[in-house]
Amino acid sequence: MAPAHKAIVFTDFDGTITLKDSNDYLTDNIGYGPEKRREGNIDILENRVKFRDAFKEMLDSVKKPFPECIEILRKNIKLDPGFKDFYDWCLSEKIPVIVLSSGMEPIIRALLTDLVGPHADQIKIVSNQPKFLDPEGNEWTVEYHDDSDFGHDKSLAIKPTANLPKEDRPVLFYCGDGVSDLSAARETDLLFAKYGHDLITYCEREGAPFTVFKTFEDIHRDIKDIMENKTTIDEVASRHQRAKDAAKAAE
Repeated sequence: MAPAHKAIVFTDFDGTITLKDSNDYLTDNIGYGPEKRREGNIDILENRVKFRDAFKEMLDSVKKPFPECIEILRKNIKLDPGFKDFYDWCLSEKIPVIVLSSGMEPIIRALLTDLVGPHADQIKIVSNQPKFLDPEGNEWTVEYHDDSDFGHDKSLAIKPTANLPKEDRPVLFYCGDGVSDLSAARETDLLFAKYGHDLITYCEREGAPFTVFKTFEDIHRDIKDIMENKTTIDEVASRHQRAKDAAKAAE
């Protein structure tokens, strides 16, 4: 029996599908600012604090009503220039795209609808939620998806498919940019890690295989070539290391 889908693309949302992270944007412009946020990111990378604790502290510093936060983000968050064409191709190829996010579902859904269009409602979202502390949403905090150190262990959404028998299992891809993406990436066949972001640092330190992307145009090209048997997952996964080795040899 053939798999229900030939491939599934799991992807982070903030800073991956979008050019800016919506949670970072709120923290930097309304919350306690970029310096303190970056300090928290470094503490996470160095395993001094749990992601869930630092992330909640970030969002709790944002003192504006939740509906107002959504409107601010709708005016300021832009889509990766290659994502819409990639998503349209996935629809035509019947390849599901599933968002796994540490962000909050109402924000993600609003931004996807604005940036991708009505057919964005076919994108499944597995994420955290806002917890409203009053009926109007003037005061709110993040309500985590699970009890993990990340608040949302993204790997949990992938494992049921990853553990299928080989004949029933689609090819699994993951696209991300941050430390919270690593557990999910380990359950898939190929990780696309965004150039210049913390996930690359973490993968190199942990010895986790990956390839680098700058925009979804890179992801679109590579996944299309893999699915059309023009290249292999191993060839794509080894590209970053080959480039590093070549640069070192040229020194």
